[in-house]
Amino acid sequence: MGHRLTSQIIDTDAALRELIGVAPQNVCDKITDSLNSLTRQYIERSPFMMIATSDPDGNCDLSPRGDPAGFVRILDDRTLLLPERPGNRIADTLTNIVANPHVGLLFLVPGATETFRVNGRATLTTDIELLAPTAVEGKVPKLAIIVDIEQAYTQCSKAVLRSDLWNSERFVVQTDLPTNGEIAAAIRAARGDTEFDAAAYDHERAQRYARREGFY
Repeated sequence: MGHRLTSQIIDTDAALRELIGVAPQNVCDKITDSLNSLTRQYIERSPFMMIATSDPDGNCDLSPRGDPAGFVRILDDRTLLLPERPGNRIADTLTNIVANPHVGLLFLVPGATETFRVNGRATLTTDIELLAPTAVEGKVPKLAIIVDIEQAYTQCSKAVLRSDLWNSERFVVQTDLPTNGEIAAAIRAARGDTEFDAAAYDHERAQRYARREGFY
């Protein structure tokens, strides 16, 4: 089977391994099923992480999560708790977890070139005893995601080094990019709707964010 743009594809594990080889043993040895006093620090010092989920048909979703550093609670060396803050209510992550508990997490620590990966099984909870310690600005989340760790390991620095991710001289400011309102207007225009007011949308959104409305 090919692809609409090319017939030169890799579609078997054997073909893939012939091309890229196998992981060296020292790389495989770093994968464990729990945290330790050293790897815990990547979670404790991370203010931003991403969670990958998929539905029963394999359709994937990747969502960002961010809060003050250490917002993901370490309940023990094999269990994490991710507080769920208010969002757009599409809730792809949550609906996927209800149907398929397998998740992948990637933790970033600003300035660090190594990242930290966790794969495991997720459960949604409304247990107030678990939720209460995750309150921010006096607001306790309605639910959280418990992750039972199956794999935990550091990801090597190559991607961050290649991207020069933390080089502030290469940072862009949000005003250099299209606004959310402009993008929404373009999508609507492609559907024949030219009445959407992008500037008003962006202004109202900025005002809500300035008030931190819906943050917690």
